[in-house]
Amino acid sequence: MIKMFTTQLTGLFQRISSKQEFEIEDSSRLLAQAAIGEGTIYIQAFGEMEGVAAEAISGAEPLPSAARYHEDAELTEADRVLIVTRLSTDEEAVTFARGLAEKGIPSVGISGIVSGDGSLEEICDFHVDTKVIKGLLPGEEIGERVSFPSSMAALYIYFALSFLIKEILSEYEE
Repeated sequence: MIKMFTTQLTGLFQRISSKQEFEIEDSSRLLAQAAIGEGTIYIQAFGEMEGVAAEAISGAEPLPSAARYHEDAELTEADRVLIVTRLSTDEEAVTFARGLAEKGIPSVGISGIVSGDGSLEEICDFHVDTKVIKGLLPGEEIGERVSFPSSMAALYIYFALSFLIKEILSEYEE
């Protein structure tokens, strides 16, 4: 089972890398604008995606200008928000993203895309698909799927964003 999971996870990362390349690049540019413009990259993570916020703020290599979003944050036009959730239809994340859009605050979403009106990928300025909307492995019951590594996919995307943001900032400083 571990070998099968590893194979599926490797394939997932490769799909994200190849099919989300432009979205990751565009999202990185948008988020880097906050650091360049003396703003803050706020991170609002829902559920298990708190791991992404923890990595960005408290990890071994924190993201420049990053802070965990909090309700008292006074967002300005220089700020950017990274919204991370399991599925693009997460009501709490969608409501949060709509509030940002109404205030004109640019945002990037990370989630598994589930079709539906008014979902996260439609509201955010840019969105990166985790490609995880069901389990990766067959379960014991017919039709059952298990192993839902949405947080692993989101962390993979976060690191891709982080590499590019840091590269953009180093070029800007030269």
